[in-house]
Amino acid sequence: MKLIHSAFVTFVATGALMAGSYAAQASPVQASKVATTSSAADRAEARLKADASLKKYNVSVAVDNGVATLKGTVSTEAQKLRAARDVRVTGVTKVDNQITVDKSLAADTKDALDRAGDKTKAGAEKAADKTKAGAEKAADATKNGTEKAYDKTKDATKTAAGKTKDAAETVGDKTKDAASKTGEVITDAWITTKVKADFVNEDTLKGSDINVDTKDHVVTLKGTVKTAAGRARAMEIAKTTKGVNRVVDQLAIK
Repeated sequence: MKLIHSAFVTFVATGALMAGSYAAQASPVQASKVATTSSAADRAEARLKADASLKKYNVSVAVDNGVATLKGTVSTEAQKLRAARDVRVTGVTKVDNQITVDKSLAADTKDALDRAGDKTKAGAEKAADKTKAGAEKAADATKNGTEKAYDKTKDATKTAAGKTKDAAETVGDKTKDAASKTGEVITDAWITTKVKADFVNEDTLKGSDINVDTKDHVVTLKGTVKTAAGRARAMEIAKTTKGVNRVVDQLAIK
């Protein structure tokens, strides 16, 4: 009995060891299969997402035992076939294409694009209008500023010209007055009259007979005086009279 029991125990232990060995050998294969399936699904999904013609549609892919199942909705048959080609990656042996074709999506997409285009166009036109309005406003401001500056400059120039003219006229009037007075002073007749008038009030020349003749501011004294002092005084009066340049003495003492 002991021998039979020992053999039975050995048989059970050996079976357990064999089962464990089989499990150890089967696990890497299953793990590899799972890893391959997951990797194939990732690659298939990545290719779908990278396809520009399918980005705007809700298309999904699932990979199981080498079979890629596609689901979702697109607008054309060509897009459905394109999705099937995209998911044929390493690890995929068959494609189950369950994608639905809905042609109305193309119209919706076109309408959406048109609306987006209209909004973009309207925004661009609005921005252009604002830019144009701003440019026109700036141009008007510049024009007004230039005109105001020109008007101010013009007014200032007129004012300055007026002041200059008034000043010139004032100076001209003063010069004219001064010339008139000077003309009277340097006139030969005025000189003759002034010298004779001064002779009348001079005591040293009482009883003298003096003739005064003026030509070109040159005074010529002729006649007689009573004394040498009277003669000298007559010459002094003539020389100191305004406007006289020279005196010619032709006086005689008697």
